[in-house]
Amino acid sequence: MQETIRYLLGRAGASGYGSKSTAEDVTKTSPDLHAITAIITGATSGIGEETARVLAMRGARLVLPARNLKAALETKSRIAGELPESEIIVLPLDLSSLSSVRSFVSRFLGLHLPLNLLINNAGKFSHNFELSEDGIEITFATNYLGHFLLTKLLIEKMVETASTTGIEGRIVNVSSGIYTWFSGDGLLYLDLVTRKKIEYDATRTYALSKLANVLHTIELAEKLEEMGANVIANCVHPGIVRTRLTRDREGFLTDLVFAMASKLLKTIPQAAATTCYVAVHPAVAGVTGKYFVDCNEASPSDEVVSMKEAARFWSASEEMTMENTSKEKDKAM
Repeated sequence: MQETIRYLLGRAGASGYGSKSTAEDVTKTSPDLHAITAIITGATSGIGEETARVLAMRGARLVLPARNLKAALETKSRIAGELPESEIIVLPLDLSSLSSVRSFVSRFLGLHLPLNLLINNAGKFSHNFELSEDGIEITFATNYLGHFLLTKLLIEKMVETASTTGIEGRIVNVSSGIYTWFSGDGLLYLDLVTRKKIEYDATRTYALSKLANVLHTIELAEKLEEMGANVIANCVHPGIVRTRLTRDREGFLTDLVFAMASKLLKTIPQAAATTCYVAVHPAVAGVTGKYFVDCNEASPSDEVVSMKEAARFWSASEEMTMENTSKEKDKAM
């Protein structure tokens, strides 16, 4: 009850920020970001675009991967209109396609830029069952597996940049509190859904993808520490906000739910705050493998999150990406 009251009132937590803080608020005390190069997925609207705008405001060079290049160029134009000196690069990327992820990484590395910050923000909610070109359920492929491979392929560049510049690298996975809605064996559920052995549940599948983001963060942080890398990884719950993801479900029932929950909704600048806080705030230096809500550390649900499950998902994800690599090679032969 106390947490709910604090959320509604916007009272600050231990970090000095709370649910009413905005992305601009939490980056005011951050160091100048002109030395920072950031990749932000899903930056063509909503939370991702606000994250990009605020980081550009603080001086960061942005690389915006996008499936819809027209939308990404429009985002670039809006930010440049407000911040004429901003440096923004747009590159093609379809996170549901593992070959597209590899192509993006190849193009990015070909630019010979440093990489200090990776924000895995893009999200998809597929109402109907659909498989990616790699045979993976589309929501899981977009929200999680594509980001898993993207991060894996960029780790070496991030470690190298941190070592060369002395600036801590940061990886931010944008999850959602809805991950707690999933229960059961996630990998088994994914397999059964993929093979159409059980009925497709859009909300449960989305929750699984968000749980996978949390588990990815835990195992990634562990591996970075084992490497001795000056790179941290954390995940965030942005809060409840009506973005394009939820507007896609517009209808009487959805409108009624959002009207009733209007006091709980964040504005987009407020929803982008936790991502920006974890991405650049000095107080987060050295903090890794944690889950943040309203710009403060929170405890993930131990009913669905564990080190054992994180390691299990990591191994399965490596197999999924390797298997699809083999499939692509087979097609080319």
